[in-house]
Amino acid sequence: MSESDPMPGTPEPEPIRIPDEDLDDLVSALTRTMAEVRQHGVILDRLGSEPDDETGSGPTQPDPATGAEPATAPPLFILAMGGAQYAAELAELSAWVTHLLLPVYGREIGSTRPWCAKWHEHPEAVARLHALWLAWQQLTAAEAGQSGPSTWHRDHLDHALLQLRAPDGPFAACTTSPSRLAHRVLTTPDQLGLAA
Repeated sequence: MSESDPMPGTPEPEPIRIPDEDLDDLVSALTRTMAEVRQHGVILDRLGSEPDDETGSGPTQPDPATGAEPATAPPLFILAMGGAQYAAELAELSAWVTHLLLPVYGREIGSTRPWCAKWHEHPEAVARLHALWLAWQQLTAAEAGQSGPSTWHRDHLDHALLQLRAPDGPFAACTTSPSRLAHRVLTTPDQLGLAA
């Protein structure tokens, strides 16, 4: 007899019934939990891909026997990355933006609050969103304490969204109406020959 088979003579348990008015709360809680699980997976993947520091004491010293320098830690900020490392980091950032940031904080697109579906082609947007994501990872971790999320909202999210979605921000030449999709990366001073 398998463990899932009921004991002979034991009545089968009744199915669990949830009142309809509680389903919305349950769906909302499940959605939040799934977002947390996805983000924890991203964090675990990142931790699994980082080199182990067996001593736990920080940077290692050169091996005197071989004279070899220890491997340096990868850069933390996306603008310092290149090639495959940049692409992998951008993919993780995109997942966070798509599955957490925009569904919760996206708000409606308008001329005073533009957005670009191709945000990953705007260097300023990538930089600001990556910094926002790094802060989110730090301030939503258990070690941040109960006020961590509030600090993230106040010190990071509000300012980043004001800059990103400002009428003269990086998306100023992009979508202002979902029915009229537009995308154009703005010209920077160095592209105009105005940089010092």
